[in-house]
Amino acid sequence: MGQSEPIELEEQGWRALSSTGEAAAEFYQRVLDDTVVMLLPGGMVLDDRAAIGKTMSGQPWSPFELQDPRVIHPTADTAVVTYGVVAQREGALEYSALMSSVYVRRPNGWKLTFHQQTLR
Repeated sequence: MGQSEPIELEEQGWRALSSTGEAAAEFYQRVLDDTVVMLLPGGMVLDDRAAIGKTMSGQPWSPFELQDPRVIHPTADTAVVTYGVVAQREGALEYSALMSSVYVRRPNGWKLTFHQQTLR
């Protein structure tokens, strides 16, 4: 798992977020870098790994669709992943946002160090 490319990690993350809260928390515990920041809609700023794990273990998303995923490598050991997502949770309105994630390559694989969601 440690050698997955960043775009694959984003897809794996959405699959985890669409299964169980435990699967999502386990996935993010494994993929988050030691230092991480997430900027989420509503002004939520998360920079604590434990808090992020809790936040990600909420009600599953289903269905979800990633749109136009792209990855650029500013350096050999960094990757910026961007894409749109349309997703929905049971009983909730559709969620549509632009996503950006920054990964750094560590000895044990790519790790997520930054993530931002912008509503559209």
